[in-house]
Amino acid sequence: MAGLTDNLQGAHVELRDISKSFGGTRALEGVSLTINKGTIHALVGENGAGKSTLGKIIAGVHSPDEGQLVINGEPVRFHSPRDAIARKIILIAQELSIVSSLSVAENVYLGIEPRRLGFQDRRQLRGKYAELARGAGFADLPGDANAGGLRTADQQKVEILRALSRQPALIVMDEPTAALSRPETEALHAVIRQLAAGGTTVILVSHYLGEVLELADQVTILRDGHVVHTVPASGQTEETLLSAMLGRSLDAAFPPKRPAPAQAPVVLSVRGLSAPGVHNVSIQLRAGEILGLAGLVGAGRSELARAIYRANKVSSGSVAVAGGVVTGDPRSAMRAGVLMIPESRKEQGLLLGRPVTENVSLASLAQVAAGGLVRTGRERRTVRDVLARVDVRGGSQAAPASALSGGNQQKLLFARSLLRDPKVLIADEPTRGVDVGAKRAIYQLLAELTEAGVGVLVISSDIEEVLGLAHRVLVMRGGQVVAELAGDEMTEAAILGAAFGASEKGA
Repeated sequence: MAGLTDNLQGAHVELRDISKSFGGTRALEGVSLTINKGTIHALVGENGAGKSTLGKIIAGVHSPDEGQLVINGEPVRFHSPRDAIARKIILIAQELSIVSSLSVAENVYLGIEPRRLGFQDRRQLRGKYAELARGAGFADLPGDANAGGLRTADQQKVEILRALSRQPALIVMDEPTAALSRPETEALHAVIRQLAAGGTTVILVSHYLGEVLELADQVTILRDGHVVHTVPASGQTEETLLSAMLGRSLDAAFPPKRPAPAQAPVVLSVRGLSAPGVHNVSIQLRAGEILGLAGLVGAGRSELARAIYRANKVSSGSVAVAGGVVTGDPRSAMRAGVLMIPESRKEQGLLLGRPVTENVSLASLAQVAAGGLVRTGRERRTVRDVLARVDVRGGSQAAPASALSGGNQQKLLFARSLLRDPKVLIADEPTRGVDVGAKRAIYQLLAELTEAGVGVLVISSDIEEVLGLAHRVLVMRGGQVVAELAGDEMTEAAILGAAFGASEKGA
């Protein structure tokens, strides 16, 4: 593995008895860890285990409450990311931080723009950006595009390129491939190996255990804020990592799939729907069915979901839910019984600075109000019950949503939807940035919803997830449904063939 030969260079980072709390929640407790120069060191664990917090302490985003951080043998105390950047320590955070009014290239070189006579040198900026993007395998991302209008996957590329432009000595990557397609992921993996081979230390936080085993030299397993152990990746399997992460063996990844409800009533009927990125799409979803929506990034999957939910303007076509027509805006969709888990919980789903209670009750205030006023006691009780149902852990209802781990933030979106008692649930990348234990809980929740007669439309870039959950799969390409697969036809090869245009099985 890329950096093992560089261990002789010695320790790059040492953490000595590091502890960190947020409010009443203990995120890290007495963590001691050594990360060697030029290695790829992975941090794994369930959501809330402390992985991201540990990475952010190394990158200067958080200061530890107790303990000592040592960089290249020197004890340091970072007060901000600027202090870490001065030592060439860069963070690619799970939460994207794009300046939407700037171009892609301007975002990448923000603060270090090439200048001439005191002014930004746009020609040099374009050249530097093109060379950097080409080397990272992201040459298809135009530097002059407006960053605010990019898809989540492309914004993730901007974050990665921004980090690489700083020529870091140490880079902390928190779920860097969560939004990327398989080819994009493979390109980034090549970059990570090149970085380590050139002496850069890479700290990789990832829920994809296959990715960890493929890339990492060392793996540190965290559980409930403690280090379980640090081991060479070469001696591990996904099963041994899972057992260490969870403290128990994990059952099969997906719950048993109930037979497809062929005679169940249609709860969602989409006819001839056209909208930005969607062209004349017709689909049907039955009560108790999970319908998978697959395709490459940019195929129109999220655009279709947002058009059904009326979050995007529809130019033609109709959407009917259990016989009622959806028109207008998302309020109309919610009244008809359609709820949606959006692709980006930060940008489209949660009010991260507001309390957990408000985030969950936001779409159901009528249930917790009387006389036009929200009754806080009723609100807290209602939210408490639904949080228990989706197994949200960590923090209090009064804590801001930002204080929760990514997986628990995702569960807040499910809790919000469940309060509306949906007939149709659209889940766009429902397990992105979620650990294996939380994934299993979300899969079980989706299965329980279908048992109750809810129709579920699942959009996922993880083909294994689509095949493990769905009764039928629709494949999109170029804004259209190009294949419908069911039964034995549902294979990874068939989905990829249709997505890339190698198959033209009609929908």
